[in-house]
Amino acid sequence: MSSTPTGERADLLATIRTHRSFLRYTTNGLDDAAAAARSTVSELTIGGIVKHLAATEQSWMRFAVGGAAEMERDQVDWLDQHRMHPDETLAGLLDRYAAVAAHTDGLIADLPDLDAAHPLPQAPWFEPGASWSVRRVVLHIIAETAQHAGHADIIREAIDGQKTMG
Repeated sequence: MSSTPTGERADLLATIRTHRSFLRYTTNGLDDAAAAARSTVSELTIGGIVKHLAATEQSWMRFAVGGAAEMERDQVDWLDQHRMHPDETLAGLLDRYAAVAAHTDGLIADLPDLDAAHPLPQAPWFEPGASWSVRRVVLHIIAETAQHAGHADIIREAIDGQKTMG
């Protein structure tokens, strides 16, 4: 980061960092087998959530900088994005997530205009012709991170009773 963010940017960074820390806390003490385990009827695993959030954050920040074409430059396998494979480690997934987070934090701090907007990619879940600003993208990443940190907390509690909060 070239400067210390203040105001809105500082608030956005503090919020996203808080929710990332909840997710990271949920992984404390887990081995790779537990991180890859399904502990509920859901397909979600803690390792899969970390992997998904890293990919999602990276993709959305590519959109924030370069629009839909940049976001869609890599094909995404949505099912695979949520799975922790036998050759993946929780430590490796957390390292990748930390690298993505550092890049995102730098962009939030340094992008010249949070109001800069791009048309959304075509998808059934987006209103046709809608655009999102950088600010809206960051808010979406915060919401996605918070939601999945909650999922991870439920999965962890089902594994060994540990809770992120409470």
